[in-house]
Amino acid sequence: MKRVCLKHVEPAQAYAERSASSSKTGPSRAPGNEALRAAGFPPGDRGAILGLMHAADHPGSPVSIPVLLLLGRPASGKSEIIDFLKRRDAAERQALHVAEPAVLDDFPLLWEWFEEDSILEQMGHPRLHTTPDGYFSGQHLWDVLVRRLCLEYDKLRAAEPSLRHRRTVIIEFSRGTEHGGYRGAFENLSPAVLDAASVLYVRVSYEESLRKNRRRFNPDRPHSILEHGLPDDKLERLYRHDDWDQLPRGTGGSISVQGRELPAAVFQNEDDVTTPWRESRAGDALGHRLAGSLDELWEKRVP
Repeated sequence: MKRVCLKHVEPAQAYAERSASSSKTGPSRAPGNEALRAAGFPPGDRGAILGLMHAADHPGSPVSIPVLLLLGRPASGKSEIIDFLKRRDAAERQALHVAEPAVLDDFPLLWEWFEEDSILEQMGHPRLHTTPDGYFSGQHLWDVLVRRLCLEYDKLRAAEPSLRHRRTVIIEFSRGTEHGGYRGAFENLSPAVLDAASVLYVRVSYEESLRKNRRRFNPDRPHSILEHGLPDDKLERLYRHDDWDQLPRGTGGSISVQGRELPAAVFQNEDDVTTPWRESRAGDALGHRLAGSLDELWEKRVP
């Protein structure tokens, strides 16, 4: 892909050379291995070097977007965006204001519920979470999924105290108004997630979601993040309508959630710049558009 503009960060070597010629009150030098060890990073961790340098020059500011809520209809392009970010090097991600991604997605969780219920039914036991025709047995289970994602975030924080400086935690899910919409999902987000979160909504119409859902589905890999799909009737019932445009807004287009204002931006994908990445790793259009959306989020988060 073409190189995105490194708007807020320099390569480590260039930064170190500039810092070496500055005064003691100027920008700090690139941290050595001892500084990395003291901060809890392995020696030579390039992503950590970039992050620590930025933090030194901007005390108290986030090094990258700590938590990204990645939302949108099924097949809107969320999984391709995540795959794109995971395949960038540290400097490219830093230019996008994203650290090494840690991904929390509710699809594997709900897929396991269906698999477990199928096993239970085969054993002659009642299903726990889902109906035989492929729906949840109660609407509250959509909220359970959100709380499970928050629980997984708490586990990440406990296991990695330096998480905020080393990772961007991407929390991905879709919600339709049929089962509470994003408004209902946001009411179940934990304070820890909300305090760190920015929101990126991938906008496609229902018709485009339906088209791409059909196109990506691989019947041999229904469990796959990039190749799963929904039957047309379920997609229509669950996701024809969503409530993104009806969510309460705060200053500058932020989303008002539980008394907080979350920075928010929209990634327009009706023209589908994400499928070329999934099918042939053609990422120029995706990279440029994503840079614009994440720049907007960063500027809203860090004035």
